[in-house]
Amino acid sequence: MGTIRLTAAQAMVKWLSVQMTDDGQRFIDGVWAIFGHGNVAGLGEALHDASAALPTWRGQNEQTMAHAAIAFAKASKRRRAMAVTSSIGPGATNMVTAAALAHVNRLPVLLIPGDVFAGRRPDPVLQQVEDFEDGTVSANDLFKPVSRYFDRITRPEHLLTCLPRALAVMTDPANCGPVTLSFCQDVQAEAYDYPEAFFEPRVWRIRRPEPDAGELAEVVELIRAAKNPVILCGGGVIYSGAEEVLGPLRPGTRSPSWKRRRASRPWRRRTR
Repeated sequence: MGTIRLTAAQAMVKWLSVQMTDDGQRFIDGVWAIFGHGNVAGLGEALHDASAALPTWRGQNEQTMAHAAIAFAKASKRRRAMAVTSSIGPGATNMVTAAALAHVNRLPVLLIPGDVFAGRRPDPVLQQVEDFEDGTVSANDLFKPVSRYFDRITRPEHLLTCLPRALAVMTDPANCGPVTLSFCQDVQAEAYDYPEAFFEPRVWRIRRPEPDAGELAEVVELIRAAKNPVILCGGGVIYSGAEEVLGPLRPGTRSPSWKRRRASRPWRRRTR
């Protein structure tokens, strides 16, 4: 098996650019970025060279970039997503609120904040959380409670396992949500001989698990027995592609089957 020598940042960008959906599009449509201390020398250089394969968009605020990525994922019915990268420190913490939003709404977004130097020699540095009692702490630990999957990349070969895990979470209909890959800034520029097979295009298909037959039958009976049933629908209807079955999801509108139900039974006028 052949290998290709790349920096960790180049390998991440190259791998993300060939992760596809079943309709032939990139799952990660592109990367929102504000470059600074923590991500400019590694990811900045890698994204610049790969602009044709994976576009980069410059933002003005990290939180708004992450919210834009969340909006894209929601509009894409969770079938595609975007990545967001920031510098270490305030640049990273600006994305925490957006990560929490994506977490509670089960929306996929890939957050790639820069992190401390894994080698520790330039420690501490500008905009870095200084905890002299715990050398493993950084500002990015704030993402742990609001990430479906969190990992800190401290060696270039970590990408071989953390990237597939990240996409597995983002494409899982039950466990979907934000992924944070905290990328140590010196590791971004470290070279490694990656297997060529790692960069083969891969198609990610969204699973469509069937509902439990017993639970479904119970719900159907409850609806049939109700005098005035009301169905409250959430994003699951949209993500499962069931809009046409249930009907328009706008207030004051009726589903296509309303006329059939009306014809099948006498209409009862409500009176005060």
